Amino acid sequence: MYAIFKTGAKQYKVSSGDKIKVERLDVKPGEEITFKPILVSNENKIDFNEDGKWVIKCKAIAEGKHKKILVFHKKRRKQYKKLKGHRQLFTLVEINSIQKD
Repeated sequence: MYAIFKTGAKQYKVSSGDKIKVERLDVKPGEEITFKPILVSNENKIDFNEDGKWVIKCKAIAEGKHKKILVFHKKRRKQYKKLKGHRQLFTLVEINSIQKD
C-alpha cells in the first residue's frame, strides 16, 4: 500500500515505515503529524480520497539543512559578479501508518 500526499509545494509517494525529508514543518522532534493524502493505492485498487477518510500518521524525527546551493550572477563586460549560497531547511519524518479515519 502506498499514498501520495502534498506538503509545502511538493508531492511525496510514501508507504508505511518510510523516512522522508519534507520542507520544514513547525513541529518539534518527536511530535505526531497527520497528512491528508491525495491518492491511496492498495494492490489493484486506487482511491482518490475525495471524501477525506484516509489519513497518513507520521512522527517528526529531526530537523536539518540540505547541502548548500551556490547561485552565481554575472553581467558580461561590466565587472559585476555576485555569489550567493542557500541551504534549505527540512524536517525528517517517519511514516507510521496509512489508514482510514
